[in-house]
Amino acid sequence: MSRHEEGLSSPDLERLRSLVYAQSGITLGPDKRVMLEVRLKRRLRSLNLSTYSAYCEYLFSRRGQQEELVHLLDVVTTNKTDFFREPAHFDFLAKKALPEIAAGGGNSRRILVWSAGCSTGEEPYTLAIVLSEFAESHPGFCFRVLATDISGTVLARAKKGVFTSEVVSPVPQGLRRKYFMRSRDPESKLQRVVPELRGLVEFRRLNLMDRDLGLAEPAQFIFCRNVVIYFDRPTQHRLFEKLARHLAPNGYLFIGHSETLHGMDLPLTPVAPALYRKNHERVRI
Repeated sequence: MSRHEEGLSSPDLERLRSLVYAQSGITLGPDKRVMLEVRLKRRLRSLNLSTYSAYCEYLFSRRGQQEELVHLLDVVTTNKTDFFREPAHFDFLAKKALPEIAAGGGNSRRILVWSAGCSTGEEPYTLAIVLSEFAESHPGFCFRVLATDISGTVLARAKKGVFTSEVVSPVPQGLRRKYFMRSRDPESKLQRVVPELRGLVEFRRLNLMDRDLGLAEPAQFIFCRNVVIYFDRPTQHRLFEKLARHLAPNGYLFIGHSETLHGMDLPLTPVAPALYRKNHERVRI
């Protein structure tokens, strides 16, 4: 048995849990020990360290905080997403929310759509497809999609816009032909988002726990779905307050169907399952 297979000690596990919570808001229960051990093994190999205790010693050093912390956050972040995941949200966007903007004269300005916790890019590219389709039939309608995530690793993958045919399969066939390019290699199962669509999405690393999120303008739509399930309730409340501040008046917040704002005092009104609209007054949901 190699030394790093001896496992994380309880003190080191607690130090890691506290650091991850402080830096990202993610709560790791004591039952996550094995998950951490498995995911950290690659970091031990990359750093040529033989034990978890040596890794923690490096991580908590000044140099480790500067160079390794971002990798630790990559390790503990779970990234699961799909194209057109929870399709009712995209139906609402295309059939209700976007026509509202167009009817209200929104074609005269560029709107911001924010995918917070974008993972490997399926959600923001789905948004870009839906918005592009709407823009084709509404001259003058302009938008940009901001896609953020705490993990630099998944952002690097997302920027490339390369997916397997299986991953792209939820995209309707006509939209696949329009917005994806197949490899010239007939044996390859890879497809890539066309350059025109990739150019509509700005990917940026962002920690939602940061005091300043760096958004210069409010977003008309914020998709923050299946992100807060990793946070405890107080952290969830603080994050939703922050998101509400960055939402334009009458803008929409989309969350995951396993998530809830129930009991929170926020300037948001429920509209549909996992969907809220910003109002002018704080109300207890």
